[in-house]
Amino acid sequence: MTMIGHLIDGVMREDAARTQNVFNPSTGAASKQVALASVETVEEAIAAAERAFPAWRDTPPAKRAQVMYRFKALLEEHADKICEMIGEEHGKIAHDAAGELQRGIENVEYACGAPELLKGEHSRNVGPGIDSWSEFQPLGVVAGITPFNFPAMVPLWMYPMAIVCGNTFVLKPSERDPSSTLFIAELLQEAGLPNGVINVVNGDKEAVDVLLSDERIKAVSFVGSTPIAEYIYSTANANGKRCQALGGAKNHAIVMPDADMDNAVNQLLGAAFGSSGERCMALSVAVAVGDEAADTLVSKLKEAMKPLKVGGYSDRSNDFGPVITRAHQQKVNGYIDSAEADGAAVVVDGRNPQVEGFEDGFFVGATLIDNVTPEMVSYKEEIFGPVLQVVRANSMEEAMQLINDHEYGNGTCIFTRDGEAARYFSDHIQVGMVGINVPLPVPVSYHSFGGWKRSLFGDLHAYGPDAVRFYTKRKTITQRWPSSGVREGVSFSFPS
Repeated sequence: MTMIGHLIDGVMREDAARTQNVFNPSTGAASKQVALASVETVEEAIAAAERAFPAWRDTPPAKRAQVMYRFKALLEEHADKICEMIGEEHGKIAHDAAGELQRGIENVEYACGAPELLKGEHSRNVGPGIDSWSEFQPLGVVAGITPFNFPAMVPLWMYPMAIVCGNTFVLKPSERDPSSTLFIAELLQEAGLPNGVINVVNGDKEAVDVLLSDERIKAVSFVGSTPIAEYIYSTANANGKRCQALGGAKNHAIVMPDADMDNAVNQLLGAAFGSSGERCMALSVAVAVGDEAADTLVSKLKEAMKPLKVGGYSDRSNDFGPVITRAHQQKVNGYIDSAEADGAAVVVDGRNPQVEGFEDGFFVGATLIDNVTPEMVSYKEEIFGPVLQVVRANSMEEAMQLINDHEYGNGTCIFTRDGEAARYFSDHIQVGMVGINVPLPVPVSYHSFGGWKRSLFGDLHAYGPDAVRFYTKRKTITQRWPSSGVREGVSFSFPS
């Protein structure tokens, strides 16, 4: 069985003292094994990054950007292979994997603008013969801890910008689907990145805790569930590190009575069931305003869901694939059971679908649940599966209150033809990313991604302009060259 190791100081390494199976979720079979890094292995990766930092810090930003230009070309050249790797270990259908990779490449493109992004500011003659300017300098060795659901895209949210800002990087990807992440890092080496600037260690909590405690790590970026995000953030801060930790979500879409209902249905299908709902921006709750709108919405969704296909990643005609593990399949089914037991109506039941040729895969079919209420566990918690719940509200204000009262504040949207309603919604909703007739309002690479409330721990969002601030520290220099032959007296007052 193939063993997946680590990339440390430009060399592929194995640390096989502890291993874990990597499954193909479409077949349910273990296809590979991944080495779980020991404390010593993680410390070697940090040491390699620390050694590489001085020379990389002093490399001109334009030369760092040239590596990213070559990296982008290699990602595009090897896109099919990367998507195949994602499908084998995550279960994502090829067209969905291609979309994930493209959004990652867009962040590499943004990082290519490092010479412009790092220019700083300059003011001449802030006082007599005194100039002042600021610079953005790298932090040193920084780390990223990334989730299983986007093994290509989320790491590309992090290390391209960190690296072009002059830092060196240690990445701990998900041990559930590590191959594509590791291969992409190898492509970055092929693009001309010096050894030690990017290091990848596969592992579990043992590896994570080293990254959170080692004083050589100056900043940590994380994407995952809220309980883990809170742990990462509090532990990193307790150890004096800068940290951004993106957590979970429960994303609502308000469907107004005046909405283009056919368009809303089509948009909801993709946003709820794409990638089997394993997205932190998945729309998992539709809040229909008024019973008439709710009845129409549920009826049209039920009909539109009939042709949806769940199946193996390699068949492009499938709409979505399996969930990541057998345990997660059972967890998602448990939420459906819970909603039904609490009195909700399971309109379309995706439990235990039969997928010919993939009978042992970790599949959950598209599921629609009506008459869900905020007291239900299935409403409160993030399901992270292909389940769309419908909540009925009497007014837009009541619908917005549901969203504002929820502990998560990642993404939301409203379907309406009313510009006044849309403006009021975007102004007053307590959520970090908002869509108007756009169900997945994931910002483009030159904006930044992040939620509110318990969906984000930290002050700065991911990628885009916030990433420049997160991966650098500002230094302000004030300079004066006194005129020759002029001796100044002593002054004890505060300078002004």
